[in-house]
Amino acid sequence: MTSDSPDSDAAEGDAPEPLPDGGVDAEGADDTTLDPWGSATVSDYRKLFAEFGIEEFDEVLPEVPDPHYLMRRGVIFGHRDYRPIARAMRDDEDFAALSGFMPTGDPHIGHKLVFDEIIWHQQQGGDAYGLIADLEAHSARGLTWSEIDTHARDYVLSLLALGFDPEEGELYRQSTNREVQDLAFELGVEANFSELQAIYDFDGETDVSHMQSVVTQMADILYPQADEPRPTVIPVGPDQDPHMRLARDLAARMRYFRVTEAFAGFEVEDERERALLGEVYDGLTAGESEDGTADAGDGDDTLRCEDAAEALRADRSDYEAAGYDAATVEGVLEKLENAGMEPIRRRTRFLGRNATDAAFDALVEAVDGEKRVYDEHVDAFELSREEAEDLAREVETDHGGYGFRAPSSIYHRFMTGLTGGKMSSSVPASHISLLDDPEDGYDKVKAATTGGRQSAEEQRELGGEADECPVYELYAYLLAGEDDEFATEVYEECVGGERLCGGCKEQAAELMAEFLEDHQESREQWAEKLDELDIDLDVAADRRGQ
Repeated sequence: MTSDSPDSDAAEGDAPEPLPDGGVDAEGADDTTLDPWGSATVSDYRKLFAEFGIEEFDEVLPEVPDPHYLMRRGVIFGHRDYRPIARAMRDDEDFAALSGFMPTGDPHIGHKLVFDEIIWHQQQGGDAYGLIADLEAHSARGLTWSEIDTHARDYVLSLLALGFDPEEGELYRQSTNREVQDLAFELGVEANFSELQAIYDFDGETDVSHMQSVVTQMADILYPQADEPRPTVIPVGPDQDPHMRLARDLAARMRYFRVTEAFAGFEVEDERERALLGEVYDGLTAGESEDGTADAGDGDDTLRCEDAAEALRADRSDYEAAGYDAATVEGVLEKLENAGMEPIRRRTRFLGRNATDAAFDALVEAVDGEKRVYDEHVDAFELSREEAEDLAREVETDHGGYGFRAPSSIYHRFMTGLTGGKMSSSVPASHISLLDDPEDGYDKVKAATTGGRQSAEEQRELGGEADECPVYELYAYLLAGEDDEFATEVYEECVGGERLCGGCKEQAAELMAEFLEDHQESREQWAEKLDELDIDLDVAADRRGQ
């Protein structure tokens, strides 16, 4: 039973299934769709780990110094390659955080998650960037430049009011940042329509400007590394993951060199094949010297590819039992058999994919110790993978390349709408705008769907379903702030039957009204100083067309 009555003591909602830490796991959607401009749905956040390669944030959480409460409560549920960011924070090294906002409406409490994540990374010592994706808003959503100017101003004011330091960070618009546009042009050389079609389902009816806005977003993501490569994190919702995957691919394609592990003259592109080859090699070299020769015996005891092929054939069933499929085994066997008598030995390989002749020659000169030089790659026998990556990046940047590091990302859960289902800017009752009058914010919370039972008596007996309650999400995501004890108290009182929905909503409504009042006072203070900032919030007069 669903009740939207503001005074109801118990109401049932459509919110997601929770995690034990008070985060939520979305249920109710039929599938998993990641569409940056459409209606993204996530029926089970766990599917994102298997289907898209997003990693669980809980695994990296112990490595993060003083983690944000959104991390502690599981609201930030996933990441791509966040460890370099955590390491930079621990070691007080250079890193950056960037995220953007498409100015198509009022900023609301769902956007506040991203605002908070940017600000927290800035407070942890990172260079922070807040961008207004106005080119995307104009091309993908068709907003006029006058409308965009109004919304851009509102987003910037809320970001500042929540704690963004403009003197230590950078605010910019896509349309006025020439460096971003120049970088987008260079990145566009590495992208093609077939790829955008596969990722975003573009077709013959897709505007060229829309496609151009995608490449501009790739430039946004890599912009913090325009001057020098450094770890960079992009806080986003999971619907933006297609952008992150493409940006990581383009960052790699722009590199002069690709560094990989190799064992012989042939190249192994498939990661599973390379892993299997490594295991076979390690089995062969157990108890042998570092140069791949046996410690004892007469004559030439150098290990050869045919030796590895023989070992793999002998132990094939063991490797298949360990999870290597038949195609992977066959692929490695074929390569080893074709190489025959060629010596096999672990080495680090530099592939000069985009390197200029001068950069390639400089790399050869820079590799210390034993090495072998080929027409298109260099094999180093005394460098670790990490050392090789650093050397390749140094040579690249010295010779005019970017040396991009793959950008990292963190993902937060979608907030459930106050009316149940998805929070949507187009449904005012489903969300609370950061511009809402505090009284209106109060009323929206009081009218919200809850995860309560059908009656107060049943709730006292069985406990409420905080895990299925949009109002509890307000506590966990926003209203409890840094106070984990308070968030836990609300949760436990609800599921223990001590807390009824009417009183819970009243408390949440009062806290929401207080938050909006404080936030809007801060916005007013910043509004008086907007002209001092290095961002143009009035571009409509300078642009022709819509």
